[in-house]
Amino acid sequence: MSAIQKNVEAASERYSSGFTKGHLALPPAKKYLVLTCMDARIDPAQAFGIDLGDAHVIRNAGASAHDALRSIVISEQLLGTQEIVLVKHTGCGMLTFTNEDAYGIVDKNLGSEASAELKSRGLDFLPFPELEKAVEADVKYIKETKLIPDSVTVSGWVYEVESGKTRRVV
Repeated sequence: MSAIQKNVEAASERYSSGFTKGHLALPPAKKYLVLTCMDARIDPAQAFGIDLGDAHVIRNAGASAHDALRSIVISEQLLGTQEIVLVKHTGCGMLTFTNEDAYGIVDKNLGSEASAELKSRGLDFLPFPELEKAVEADVKYIKETKLIPDSVTVSGWVYEVESGKTRRVV
């Protein structure tokens, strides 16, 4: 067992020994979801004041609305979410490369078969060159899709990894 697996096992023992939240309902109690980046420097519960059971938290590289749409639709249509809070962050890795860069790295590290698979799947790594514009674009994407009703509130934010502050963009 790896050190990571041992840590998961030990943490599970500690957490479950005092766990009292098994009664929480499946839908988020506060009827909202947070879409944020998978970056390890962001703790959504702490940074955004989310208690267990309050909200759905969706994480992916760059807090991409395109990448998260399936989960957003499930949260809203099946589980009653009424508000979406999209949070990207300063220092995001998605600001540092292009699709061509990523394709080249995959080809170099994994070979031409892996690179061909990426191309056959039409995978877009969804990098973005400007943070605030990316927030605005993803909020617009969510608001314009026919899969999310106009009654759902959508806002866009930037979390500053340097200070821990979150500021509204749109």
